[in-house]
This record gives sequence, structure tokens and C-alpha cells, in this order.
Amino acid sequence: MEYEAGQIVYSKSGHDKGKIFIILSVEGEYVYLADGKCRSLEKPKRKKIKHIQPTKFVSEFLKEKLIEKSYLLNADIVKVLREYNKNEGGF
Repeated sequence: MEYEAGQIVYSKSGHDKGKIFIILSVEGEYVYLADGKCRSLEKPKRKKIKHIQPTKFVSEFLKEKLIEKSYLLNADIVKVLREYNKNEGGF
């Protein structure tokens, strides 16, 4: 599966197992993740691709902001994840 900025994923391993994140960037076999609360934009989580479970949902709003490197807030990430949980029934 192809991973991209703005995609929602779940952690499959580690102390953050089961938590939901947004992919900020993909570099080789690693992705950089943020949830806007514990893992902010300023200090993203670096995780191997094999340790995440992808979803098919990609936030176009976040994707555009990440690609253009425009102004993005942690609150924007929290809002997108909250909407996803509400629509999908949570995890």
C-alpha cells in the first residue's frame, strides 16, 4: 500500500499501540506521525511503516497544507482526527 501525507493510520506496536495518527511525511521505510496532542507537529513520532495500520482516509485539507508547507496548527490535526473518529465509530 502507498502511504502519503495527510493519511490517517493506527499504530500496531509500541507503547502507542492502537492510537490514531496523521502521516506528516514519508521517508523510505519510515513515516513521521502526529496526533496534535501527545505528538505535536514540532515533535513528530518516527515509526517504521511495518508498525502502522493504514486506513483509506486521506484528509485533502491536511495533505495540501503539508505539501505546500503552509501554516498548520496542531488543532487542525486534532479536528480532523476527531471528525474521523466520529464518522467511523472510533477505535
